[in-house]
Amino acid sequence: MEKTVVNDLMNIVGEKWVDTDAERVFSYAKEWTIESYGLVAPEPAEDCVVVKPCEAQEISEIMEYANENSIPVLPKGGNTALSANAIPDEPSIIIVLERMNEKIEIDEQNMTVTCDAGVTLESLLEKLSEHDKLYFPLHPGDEGAQIGGMAIMNAGGVRAVRDGVMRDQIRGLKAVLPTGEIVDFGNRDGKLIKNNAGYDLSHLMIGSEGTLGIVTEVTLDLKPEPPYSATLIIPFEKRNDAFRAVPEILQEGIIPLAIEYVEREQILATAEDLGKEWPATEGAGDLMVILAEDSEEDLFESAAGIENICEEHNSINTLMADTTQEEKELLEIRSHFLPAIEDDVVDCPDITVPRSELGDLMDKLDELSEEYDADMPLMAHAADGNLHAFIMLEDPEVDEIPDYYEELKHDMYQAALDLGGTITGEHGVGALRKKQLKMQYTEREIEIMKSLKQAFDPNNVLSPNRIVDID
Repeated sequence: MEKTVVNDLMNIVGEKWVDTDAERVFSYAKEWTIESYGLVAPEPAEDCVVVKPCEAQEISEIMEYANENSIPVLPKGGNTALSANAIPDEPSIIIVLERMNEKIEIDEQNMTVTCDAGVTLESLLEKLSEHDKLYFPLHPGDEGAQIGGMAIMNAGGVRAVRDGVMRDQIRGLKAVLPTGEIVDFGNRDGKLIKNNAGYDLSHLMIGSEGTLGIVTEVTLDLKPEPPYSATLIIPFEKRNDAFRAVPEILQEGIIPLAIEYVEREQILATAEDLGKEWPATEGAGDLMVILAEDSEEDLFESAAGIENICEEHNSINTLMADTTQEEKELLEIRSHFLPAIEDDVVDCPDITVPRSELGDLMDKLDELSEEYDADMPLMAHAADGNLHAFIMLEDPEVDEIPDYYEELKHDMYQAALDLGGTITGEHGVGALRKKQLKMQYTEREIEIMKSLKQAFDPNNVLSPNRIVDID
């Protein structure tokens, strides 16, 4: 990065908060996107500069400067993304939001919390633990994720069955547009429940993957915290039996926080990697059901109802964790699934289908695994049809992408689309799935996406050529 640019950025945020050290810049350029794919931090990262603003006004000035000088800008949250959303492929300004982490304002009357974009999920949960009546339900799997990043990625994760994904939690947000304007999209600090004035531009920002603006503040809905909770582990000999049980649980009116499916071999290996034990050892895999209820009676009634339905679908038995520590350990093991194998993973498509089609999708992926002689561990959010299929290295000792990788990935996406699904249910498009977007959308639909990008970012400086390419 030219010295003039570095000096100009120092004038905006202060010398201390501009970094050109190659090693540190490289660490910020990285993402959790799979390393063997070659997208973690390519050589252009050495020509990037890291800038750490402390407020929206500084971001505004940076964006105005970037527009004037045609410099690409990549916003960075907690580095937990999985689609190469913010990995530089040319000299860029990397805006790191970690300093914007002080505001966590809880409004008990309106049942909201307003957070700076750089607040981590861990910090939010710690703050909410001081309030015994309200909680935030979402858990994408990594508590290092930042609230702003969760908003622009429309994070989902484990506990999305009852309360939905990030889009369903956001009452309002503030952002800096690519051209430098600071906006709140008419949401009045997120206090309004109803606002029907004009197009809802904030919902375009949610899930935009950092291409339409930089979120600086988010107001989230809080929920009354149910005082009683438990986690059920229900083993099955056949996974299709497990998936057939899920719709019946929901039809019965039992709406858990989460219903996950984990395969036996992988969940035992994951627990071992953490030095912990998974309570079930029999069967092909388990449903993991997280319950939260207002009374102990309701909790046990829901648990009994789930157990009865699963027994009708040939479950082996039902194990129940009802202490906070036991539940925390089970969630920790489940959340460690990717970290336990990430060194050997090439890619982890998060294809999603209607939940009624999830068993058929897994069967199709088994066929593809056999056809390509590929090792593909599977994990599913069983109640929302979201499947994580991990494409592994052929030889962990040789860090080379398998020759069949692109064909296998294409066939996986096509299998999901044939069942009425999508190429990504959680992780987003970024740079990693950009080529496959045309498998799902018509040319006209992609043209509309490009038009939206150009309307927000006429000079194409913010996260350029993510999701769609602008000619």
